[in-house]
Amino acid sequence: MSEWYDNQKKSYSNYRELLQERIDKANLRHSLTAKEARRLSKLEEIADKLKRGENVQNRQLQTWLSDDEYAQIEAEWQEQLELRSELKDKPSELKRYEEKLKQATFNYNRAEGYSSKGKHNTAKKFCNKSESLCEDALEILQEILHSDSSLRVWFDRDISSEVGGYLSADIASVFKDDVSKLDKFLNIYD
Repeated sequence: MSEWYDNQKKSYSNYRELLQERIDKANLRHSLTAKEARRLSKLEEIADKLKRGENVQNRQLQTWLSDDEYAQIEAEWQEQLELRSELKDKPSELKRYEEKLKQATFNYNRAEGYSSKGKHNTAKKFCNKSESLCEDALEILQEILHSDSSLRVWFDRDISSEVGGYLSADIASVFKDDVSKLDKFLNIYD
């Protein structure tokens, strides 16, 4: 009996050692120097600030990042600025298309509002107007893409106007919205 008890005690001891080993591996702060632990703590604070959408000053980044890390952030920031400036120069053809989409969305939202208030006839008028504006927007889209196919890069997905494609003259296909919601909304009028 004493042998069994010794084995049990030994295995319990082994489990404790294994558990402690795993904890030590998972928590690398034990192996960091005081300076490294402080740097890690500051970098985590900076990351938390950024996740919350707060500003972090450049001097704080320079203090806690290495020169290479700071240079990388600077380079990525410059790329972001260039990308943003390119996106500001949107072709006027796309602005026409976007304006039609805004009008279609506005009318669709008004239709939803009237529908929720039980004013189905008024809602149907705004829904039809929205559909008409979507048709206009799609015509503009086909026209501009036919004249300059390089404008496709401005869209978040490949534009296909072929038969059987997903684009049709309603908000759901133009915005790739939840089609079931739109179907439910449109069935009110049938």
